[in-house]
Amino acid sequence: MADKRDFYDVLGVSKGASDDEIKKAYHRLAKQYHPDLNPDDPVAEEKFKELNEANQILSDPEKKKLYDSYGHAGVDPSYGGGSGFGGFSGSYGGFTGGFESGGIDLGDIFDSLFGGGGRTSNPSAPRQGADIAVSLSIAFMEACKGINQELEIPRQDPCDTCNGSGAKPGTVPKTCSECNGSGKIRFQQRSLFGTVQSTKPCTTCSGKGKIIDQPCSGCSGQGRVSRKRKLTVTVPAGIDDGQILSVRGEGHIGVNGGGRGDLNVRISVRRDPLFERNGFDIHCELPVTYSQAALGAEVEVPTIDGSVKFVVPEGTQPDTVFRLKGKGVQRLKREGRGDELVKVVIEIPQKLNKQQKELLKQVDASLTIKNFAKRESFFEKIKKGFS
Repeated sequence: MADKRDFYDVLGVSKGASDDEIKKAYHRLAKQYHPDLNPDDPVAEEKFKELNEANQILSDPEKKKLYDSYGHAGVDPSYGGGSGFGGFSGSYGGFTGGFESGGIDLGDIFDSLFGGGGRTSNPSAPRQGADIAVSLSIAFMEACKGINQELEIPRQDPCDTCNGSGAKPGTVPKTCSECNGSGKIRFQQRSLFGTVQSTKPCTTCSGKGKIIDQPCSGCSGQGRVSRKRKLTVTVPAGIDDGQILSVRGEGHIGVNGGGRGDLNVRISVRRDPLFERNGFDIHCELPVTYSQAALGAEVEVPTIDGSVKFVVPEGTQPDTVFRLKGKGVQRLKREGRGDELVKVVIEIPQKLNKQQKELLKQVDASLTIKNFAKRESFFEKIKKGFS
């Protein structure tokens, strides 16, 4: 429990974020890590649970106020290994004799309650590197079919000169004598309750616990350097606009031997002039002539796999939608594809000459109300309305 991430960090927003910003961040990330879009992915499942917990707290004004004031302990009594505020007993909340003995350590108390560093924080402990976020714009067809795309990303790598130690070759960092490597120093001050102890970051080593007398010239004592890394990312068939492709272990290098973070590639899919996508289905419009719709005809229908022959039935009405099974987008991490939905658009001829107009009049004159089901129904309703 003590390693629980800050809820604002989980949603990727600042502490002063508005309710609308929190809501938008949650919806965006929930879509990215939803179990339906990431089947058999335990990492995505865990992140989805983490997102839900953060949203439940930050979307509730009262819980958010408690969290802003007291951190995780304000909304989770079991946080920090104790029993929360309700776990204190005795006349001074469980600190029996503490105030009078002159041995109260407020640093330890708040570390226990609110998950602070205290004695459990080790500045020399390995810490994982940060993630890297980049954007990748791809064509509509590339999203449907998948693509291998080469990226060049700037990231932090271990310094080759000092092998990540930060010290000049032949030397090693030394333990800070001021804090004995803890990164924190204790101080005392008198109060109404007696002498109170607390902690603060060591100013001698800047809270690192170690001092580098002779910094490495290659990295200025940081142990890491910025480099550009080229790698090929496999974008799977069926990925959608706004989804994020995570590449494990390609982020920044960690500190003190910690592993790398991840590379998160946000996919942006460019619009297509023919097709639109809804989930794993493809939508397109098929213009046909008046006579093709009336008499029926074999036409060419575009799909993401190329054109296919399709028979428009006799008497097809405007806006009729036909479904081509299995002609949609590949389902992510699952077998099968969506469908293509073809909407018939009947185009009325324009700029007719005299002869064409006369022929159409002759055809129209030869027809009766029985040839028009909607017109017949329409006039029947009018008759009933006035009878």
